[in-house]
Amino acid sequence: MMDRTCPGTVEPILEILDGKWTLLLLFELFNGTRRFGELRRRLQPISPKTLTDRLRLLEEKGIITRTLYPGIPLHVEYELTESGLGLQPIFAAMWTWTQEHGAYLRKETDEMGQDSNKVM
Repeated sequence: MMDRTCPGTVEPILEILDGKWTLLLLFELFNGTRRFGELRRRLQPISPKTLTDRLRLLEEKGIITRTLYPGIPLHVEYELTESGLGLQPIFAAMWTWTQEHGAYLRKETDEMGQDSNKVM
C-alpha cells in the first residue's frame, strides 16, 4: 500500500520530469557528457529556447552541471551530477515496466493512428 503522503513526497521529482523533452534530454545525458548542439541535433525538433529552458531548470535543481570552455570557438558541455545519475533507477524501472506491460499501450497508440487515417 502506498503512503497517503506519497503525492506530496514525490512532487519535487515530478516537477523536474514534468516538462516536455525533459525525459529525452535526461536519457541523452545518461549516455555521457553532451554539448548544446549535440543535444539539439539528437532531440530534433526541439527549439533552442526550449532546450535552454530545460537545461537551466535541470541545472538549478542540481541534476546537471554546465561547464563553459573559453576559447574559439566557445563551447559548453552538460553532464549529470551525482544526483542526476541517481535518476537512472527510475528510468530503468520505467523501461522494465514498458517491456512487461506496455505492449497494449503501443497497440492502442497504433490503432488510434490507424483510426485517424480512415476517410470519413
